[in-house]
Amino acid sequence: MALTVLVTRDVADRFRGFLASLMLEIAPGVYISPRMNAGVRARTWSVMCEWHDAGSSGSIVMVWRDVSEPGGVGYKVLGTPSKKLVELDGLWITRRSLSKAL
Repeated sequence: MALTVLVTRDVADRFRGFLASLMLEIAPGVYISPRMNAGVRARTWSVMCEWHDAGSSGSIVMVWRDVSEPGGVGYKVLGTPSKKLVELDGLWITRRSLSKAL
């Protein structure tokens, strides 16, 4: 079990209520759980996906320790802009997609 951090931005109140029932809200929209196992993390993320796909706006980022992932960090993102980890000269950096509305 590893520390899990979930950050929300501009989401409906039901997201905040659900997350507060599972995790500690240490700042507005920032939730942590020091010992969330993979099963609870997967179920929590599936609820976030269902609600976000049902027409919610805003964005959600979940981060946890995962030694099998690049940089030892597992993460998932809902909302915009989408991001992914890429390796650049031996460093792991975050790349975000450019908006087509530029």
